Amino acid sequence: MGLWHTAVSSVNHSPWWRLRRLSADVKRFVEHWRTTFDWRAHEKWMNSFPQFETTVHVDGFGDIDMHFLHQKSNVKDAIPLLFVHGWPGSFLEVTKMLPMLKGGDGKPAFHVVAPSLPNYAFSSGIFKRGFTIAQYAESCHRVMLALGYHQYVTQGGDWGFLITRALAYLYPKHVKAHHVNWAWAAKPEFTQDNPEPEYSEREKRQLKQGERWVSSDCPSSIHHRPEPVLLKFCLFRNVERPA
Repeated sequence: MGLWHTAVSSVNHSPWWRLRRLSADVKRFVEHWRTTFDWRAHEKWMNSFPQFETTVHVDGFGDIDMHFLHQKSNVKDAIPLLFVHGWPGSFLEVTKMLPMLKGGDGKPAFHVVAPSLPNYAFSSGIFKRGFTIAQYAESCHRVMLALGYHQYVTQGGDWGFLITRALAYLYPKHVKAHHVNWAWAAKPEFTQDNPEPEYSEREKRQLKQGERWVSSDCPSSIHHRPEPVLLKFCLFRNVERPA
């Protein structure tokens, strides 16, 4: 705890008012982790889900260990569903939906596959440049093929939206439907024939708020731009597999 107390002291005496403002919250969080949080209870809950590991080959990057949740439905002809989590996130994002996705009683039924993306616990870390959206998509696609799901549907939000969109583009014969819960879109290119519309005062305020959030208040974006590898070590845990 010596390093923790030193860090807190540095923050308390920092000229950066935002750090001082946050120090009380940070101390409260740490105290909760040290004295109240029951890791064993959460570990037991996490282990209640059907989880597996497999090795897939990604072109240009070799073999990658992939961790994934796999819940099979008892309903005949259930639809294979690839669920891709966001950033930062994990396969646990799907857990609240699992009971509903089993189907039955006339409801749609799915075989759910929710992988941990490379660079996230509990899949392999990638230490070679060039692992882009296409490679994330390929790693997920190869998990589905390894499970025997040659045709499937996808769900993705945030980072998962970009990856599942790439899956639909790269593997159209395999991805039969693509559902998203958060789509990213760039500002349209306005032309003389398609001029930019007049915005209401409310819309102008919202646009300014959005620009401010992206440029200064979006922590993942701010940290990822200058030093993306630093956060990698916070999110990645390389699980040793038995020989």
